[in-house]
Amino acid sequence: MSMQVRSITLVRHGRTAYNKAGRIQGWVDIPLDATGQWQVEQTGRALRDLYVTSEPAARQLVVASDLTRAQQSAHAFADPLGLDVHVDGRLRERHFGDWEGMSMDELRAAFPDDFDLWMRGLGGEMRHRAESHAHVGARGWDALRDWSHRAGSDTDLFVFSHGALIENTIQEMYGIGERFPDFVSITSMRNAHWARLVDARIDEDDRWILVDYNHGPALADTPAWDDPGEARGRDE
Repeated sequence: MSMQVRSITLVRHGRTAYNKAGRIQGWVDIPLDATGQWQVEQTGRALRDLYVTSEPAARQLVVASDLTRAQQSAHAFADPLGLDVHVDGRLRERHFGDWEGMSMDELRAAFPDDFDLWMRGLGGEMRHRAESHAHVGARGWDALRDWSHRAGSDTDLFVFSHGALIENTIQEMYGIGERFPDFVSITSMRNAHWARLVDARIDEDDRWILVDYNHGPALADTPAWDDPGEARGRDE
């Protein structure tokens, strides 16, 4: 097996109309809204400034989910660098079965018991053909292992995906899902935020140190993150 990359940065896509309305997205393929596009432009710039070095030998490998919102987010980072975006269906969001497209209020009204179980991490969504956390984490971790060995130790891997996929994958990587099968152990990642892992390989084993989680640009800690007009007004 080849040497693994020196870092992995996992990035959640920017906001969509479903995010704003509090609707379950899952495999529904909708694009970023205007705010989401602005968010990923800020995040793309921050990622380039923070993690793309000027070392002559340094390389970046960019991979995205096959859903539009993740690919748009990836291109906001990759296009200014002239990098290709590779697509991998294993990185798409968790499938929520019959609940996809429904809002929180609709779910609470239509399925009160199952909604309550879901909110408490007790699997109410599984009665409606949702994909299991364990399956999501396993396919995400499989994709990361694969891509992390497609380049050398001079490469930084950037993966643009989805909130539940990233959360479940990290829990699978560290065995958290075995200790806490409800998978309620990591906070939900905000739109256009990222997690970062660095190489801790021992004897060719896939070993990573989590050095950052739910990190975003400085603007993400202001009201402007959900209201780009406010940020533009300050810049003018």
